[in-house]
Amino acid sequence: LMLLDLGRNDVGRASAPGSVRVTDSYGVEFYSHVMHIVSNVVGRLSPDKDALDALFAGFPAGTVSGAPKVRACEIIAELESERRGAYAGGVGYFSPDGSMDSCIVLRTAVVKDGTIHVQAGAGIVADSVPEYEQRECEAKAGAILAAAREAVARAAAPGFGQ
Repeated sequence: LMLLDLGRNDVGRASAPGSVRVTDSYGVEFYSHVMHIVSNVVGRLSPDKDALDALFAGFPAGTVSGAPKVRACEIIAELESERRGAYAGGVGYFSPDGSMDSCIVLRTAVVKDGTIHVQAGAGIVADSVPEYEQRECEAKAGAILAAAREAVARAAAPGFGQ
């Protein structure tokens, strides 16, 4: 409920008054290694805002920062010794007509100097069990590593790229 409220607040920062609504709440989506609870919040862009305002209103996303957002970001900066890089940031595009589409960068893999660096996370709350959160991170990272292993194996196969 907290993240859904935070999402409504974020969308509302760039939306016309009274236009914010929840179109889906607490649905479950299944993926190869995890399940996600998913909600959808929409709003009509305020006439004095543009696509960039809408993008900035949602970052950092509450699902990766926590709430209250400002203090949660301060705690993350205090506790995490490594910078997140692209992880938990955004990737997207802006069209000439002013529209845009974006997504949060999660479960990332960056290859640098022949080494793959994988990032994945879990939602930590007051009653989280550290061992369960660790397993969730390992399951998410495991999907990336499995895909990377498969890509390397296929690239090494005879006739690849010919």
